[in-house]
Amino acid sequence: MLAVKRHRGFSLVELMVVTSIAAILLGVAVANLGALLRQQQLRTALGDMFGAIDLTRSHAIALGRRVYMTPTATDWRDGWTVFVDADGDGRPSAGDKLVAVHGPLADGIAVRSTFTSPATPDYISYNGGGRSCSHASTMAARWGTLSLSTDGQVRRIKINMLGRARACNPALDGASCTGADPP
Repeated sequence: MLAVKRHRGFSLVELMVVTSIAAILLGVAVANLGALLRQQQLRTALGDMFGAIDLTRSHAIALGRRVYMTPTATDWRDGWTVFVDADGDGRPSAGDKLVAVHGPLADGIAVRSTFTSPATPDYISYNGGGRSCSHASTMAARWGTLSLSTDGQVRRIKINMLGRARACNPALDGASCTGADPP
């Protein structure tokens, strides 16, 4: 008698079931990956902005004079510039010493600022003693909050009247992390 050699493998039904399960798991993973990416973009934006505020303050202390951080355009989302304001106009210009320039934030990140002395255009300024100050006077304190958000997640940078900045998460820190939410 002739032996028939059988090939072992998967049936078409088994292959379709495994492929369907893999597609469902991949769909769930991609959705979670998008949320993770947006969360990381928010953390990065918060870290970059916090670092620029710290750089502004440390340069003001090191130089013993006022240093500004202003939005590149009209909104912090477009990026910012840290500079020593030689001509006293509160805006970066040809005679000013540029310290740092940051490009735009990732798409979908909104920023809102609320300070004790609202100003247009917006700015953060430190005097030579490292205290936050207004454009009108290096002795007038200016404190407030920068709120960054994306997809319902909010992070804040709070600057107190002495100029110290701290980052917080309103979902975790509650009442100690208040501020205006971005639009």
